[in-house]
Amino acid sequence: MKMRPRNFKRVAQSGQSLVEVALMTPVLVAMLLGAIELGRYAYLSILVGNAAHAGAMYGSQSLTKSTDQPGIILAADNDFQNNGQSVSSLAVSSSDTCGCDSQGAFLPQSCGSQPACGPSSHWAEMVSVTATATFRSLFKYPWIPRTVTVSRTSTMRLAQF
Repeated sequence: MKMRPRNFKRVAQSGQSLVEVALMTPVLVAMLLGAIELGRYAYLSILVGNAAHAGAMYGSQSLTKSTDQPGIILAADNDFQNNGQSVSSLAVSSSDTCGCDSQGAFLPQSCGSQPACGPSSHWAEMVSVTATATFRSLFKYPWIPRTVTVSRTSTMRLAQF
């Protein structure tokens, strides 16, 4: 009668471990790539939101700056570029909104004339800036689009002097 070596079980288990690692490696790599792509998307979303906020901050300084479209675009572009983003395709648009603010309820009016607001309300002017950029993934995934449009809007009240 032949006796089996004592380390037979250990040899069989090491082969099983190798097969498990070989089967799980593609899954782990796919999860790592997905996490990288998600991080890149979140980073671009933050940059676009910050660019919209920078444009709104510029436009909210005064009535003349709220209608300075080139200045708002330049402020948003400068913020977008200074954060290290290599994509230069940022689209920026802005609009003005005027109206009576009555304890948080905003009643829109024409910006051309300033009507008298009620006793518990006051005239308010706001600038709204929308920044849009396109996210491009590093790899092509099935059932997931290669490009996604990221758009963020920031609205600020004009400074009242």
